[in-house]
Amino acid sequence: MGEVNPAFIQDAEHRPKLAATQAEGIPLIELGALTGHSPSDGAVTDTVAIEGLVAEIGEACKKWGFFAVVNHGVVAEKRERIEREAREFFAQGPEEKRKVRRDEKNTLGYYETEHTKNVRDWKEVFDFTVTEPTLVPASHEDSEEGVIEWTNQWPEHPPGLREACEEYAQELEKLAHELMGLIARSLGLPANRFDDFFKDQTSFVRLNHYPPCPEPQLALGVGRHKDSGALTILAQDDVGGLEVKRKSDGEWVQVKPIPNAFIINVGDIIKVRERGAQSGGELGEREVLDSLLLHPATLYHGAATAGIDR
Repeated sequence: MGEVNPAFIQDAEHRPKLAATQAEGIPLIELGALTGHSPSDGAVTDTVAIEGLVAEIGEACKKWGFFAVVNHGVVAEKRERIEREAREFFAQGPEEKRKVRRDEKNTLGYYETEHTKNVRDWKEVFDFTVTEPTLVPASHEDSEEGVIEWTNQWPEHPPGLREACEEYAQELEKLAHELMGLIARSLGLPANRFDDFFKDQTSFVRLNHYPPCPEPQLALGVGRHKDSGALTILAQDDVGGLEVKRKSDGEWVQVKPIPNAFIINVGDIIKVRERGAQSGGELGEREVLDSLLLHPATLYHGAATAGIDR
């Protein structure tokens, strides 16, 4: 990506603020209390620590729709490995990456021309599903039957990418399951209330790569958006670039990278209107001059046939 093609240029009101406010208030939640504890097991005895954790998450969902988690149990070496393999994949030439490019028949793999709100994103991605094959309805019309199989595309190079991705996905699936149990309890529901919706899940992992932009004041890595699934678990590198929209005043604020933390975005599926409870937040990726950003994101979605997926 060189000069900024007009397709990438944001309207003036949505262009990046290169000196945006930094978000100090996004809750940082310590998950160490979950060690040896399964929050989606209805038989688990409540403890003071777990109840405190439930309250923290409930408050974060109400006020922000976002929170960061540390001591989450995801093995650091597996996160480091997928980031290393992803960098090697994206460093290849366009011809090599396009060997696994997604198309109308296969929605998984490499893609470099994605748009958000009709403006092209300054990024390239690689998508793969957590469950393979993933079955989705052939049509969004209830009257039409049939399913489509989504299968992952894996490149020849780097040879270790597939294993790194599959191991990482297993780790993040466990974390998502634990978080959904805690969110359910924060709503006064049994911890396993949402489990059935994810038995035939359509969750996927996206490797986001944001190359350097020559005109970072004009383009966005990803435009403003809300996630439609249940949860997004985002890993930031040390460059940063993530911004979230603060509910109190509508201001876009930067999220400072925290070593070995994950940013959790509560998706639209978890919106609960009753008692003004959880709601999803709006987020975007601002471009950073002369920097390479790599943000693996796991999007936790329920079964499409259960009406949970988009």
